[in-house]
Amino acid sequence: MRLPSDWIQLAAAAGAVQGVLLAAVLVAHQSKRTANRLLAALMASFTIYLAMAVFYSAGLMRVYPHFFGISYPTTWLFGPLVYLYAVIASDVDRRLHARDLLHFVPVILVVAAALPVYLMSGPEKLALFDRLQAGDVPRPIRIVDPTKYLSGVAYSVATVAFLRQHRRRIENSYSTTERINLRWLLRLSGAAAAIWVLAVSIRIADILPHDVQRNNDDLVALAIALLVYAIGYMGLRQPEIHRYDALPSDSPTERTSPLLEQAEPRYERSGLNDVEAARLKARLLALMAEEHPYRDPDLTLSDLAERLDTTPHKLSQVLNGELAQTFYDFVNSYRVDEVRRRLVDGKSEHLKVLALAMDAGFSSKSTFNEVFKKLTGQTPSTYRKALAG
Repeated sequence: MRLPSDWIQLAAAAGAVQGVLLAAVLVAHQSKRTANRLLAALMASFTIYLAMAVFYSAGLMRVYPHFFGISYPTTWLFGPLVYLYAVIASDVDRRLHARDLLHFVPVILVVAAALPVYLMSGPEKLALFDRLQAGDVPRPIRIVDPTKYLSGVAYSVATVAFLRQHRRRIENSYSTTERINLRWLLRLSGAAAAIWVLAVSIRIADILPHDVQRNNDDLVALAIALLVYAIGYMGLRQPEIHRYDALPSDSPTERTSPLLEQAEPRYERSGLNDVEAARLKARLLALMAEEHPYRDPDLTLSDLAERLDTTPHKLSQVLNGELAQTFYDFVNSYRVDEVRRRLVDGKSEHLKVLALAMDAGFSSKSTFNEVFKKLTGQTPSTYRKALAG
């Protein structure tokens, strides 16, 4: 028996252990939210995959052949679980529906197709394992196996597209997005996509002639282990990622898909004509100039619409159609303008720029720096030094 002393296999083993711990923590989470359970299921599927990678590399197949193939269907779970986690995590009121089970039809079919293998005796499984190791892959496996790459790539693309749409949606409803943005999850999805690109590249390389045999399973297992580490790090360092506020139900972007936006006018049923839109725009600009509602760091589209005695839908139409801005950009431009005015007037020389930002309505240094540079082309400190010079 060969122990998994190779560092890649040790990383996979450590990833499997961390996956077990994370899954247990998520299942025991007090909120018992669906998103946590989906993430726990993802951790469990990672754990099975990584544990079996160590199982094979350690030569345990010869000792416990009945475990052969247990992890094979898990690769069809990764994509759907990440995608559904993104969907559920983006809306606190979202629950799993019966139609969501359709995402798991492929893995069910794979399990059904592999059932004859699972029912084999120990010696039969060893014989099949040796056949696979020798490169003699049965035709059914050659047909089924490529679909896991198709599934992984397709779900990675779908997840990234959904998260980008979600970001646009929250920027049309919120002026502060730290507690509700899924930027970290977008990065996670990018990492998952990179793993699938790696797997597809390795698959293509195996088809072409080459002199050096690559340890394909070890490379993919290592990538998955690193992804598990990343999830664990972010989950422990950012517990607020499990707490999201529901988006306003009146937000037009919730009811309109990107395809529909291209096919027909976005607000044609809003009941707001050009004259009314112009009046609402004037009232909006007057309110922002006179009452400074942007100084409220928790200001939302619904809050501002209520102060204007209109609906979030109509206000969003004015922002997007008349001012060509999202709610997020509109409000934060006022916050940046206030900081710039106070820096110019010279009465705030004794205050730090961050203090001015907080007074203007920003709730975090990172968001302030990002928005300020986007609108001025300079960092806040550089802008202040330029004024002093």
